Amino acid sequence: MTSTPTLTTAPALTIDVVSDVMCPWCYIGKRRLEAALADVRKEMDVEVRWRPYQLDSTLPKQGKDRKQYLEDKFGGPEGAEKAYAPVHAAGVEENIPFALNDIPASANTLDAHRVIRWAGSEGLVAQDATVEALFKAYFEDGKNIGDDEVLIEAATEAGLDREIVARLLAGEADKDTVSAEIDQARQMGVTGVPCFIIDMKYAVVGAQPAEALADAMRKVAQEKLNNPEAAPEADNDA
Repeated sequence: MTSTPTLTTAPALTIDVVSDVMCPWCYIGKRRLEAALADVRKEMDVEVRWRPYQLDSTLPKQGKDRKQYLEDKFGGPEGAEKAYAPVHAAGVEENIPFALNDIPASANTLDAHRVIRWAGSEGLVAQDATVEALFKAYFEDGKNIGDDEVLIEAATEAGLDREIVARLLAGEADKDTVSAEIDQARQMGVTGVPCFIIDMKYAVVGAQPAEALADAMRKVAQEKLNNPEAAPEADNDA
């Protein structure tokens, strides 16, 4: 009788996280992904890559007054408060001290995604650290992530060279590339974030519980064990 392979021999997985820095559920999803990874990494190797998305590409670089923006979006103060009640509750669960009332502006996040892309060229650890720094700057420290100095500060905190980031931000580097990647995500059917794409094959949409993310990783890993020739090759372009 042939035994079923165990996940201790599971192949490596990649997870592409399609995310927007101005999305509170993406910050919550990051925490839940981290919990899931802590669970499964004793069984398999997992690489996480952050991919860009924009919830509102029409916003100006320096943004719009956030309070007014949310009230316009959700139909007044009560609508905005109701929409964000689950965010506060989930933040408490994930130990994220959301300070949403301190955020001055809802800004265009294209430049933030450029910085995240550049961080990826330094390695996945640097990229993750940059994403973390940007989430914290926006949602906990109430900073405007459309402001170049805020972006440079977050990148420097994550280990990137301050002068290089400042020079790149002052130009047009990678704007078209990031925009094209966002368009590609939409063409793939991504309409909401976070979206966790496992091995370019299996998508988990929304800030799902850590258990659901871990289960999805195990299922994909088991499929790769059972059908190694059918496993797709992940895109290595960071």
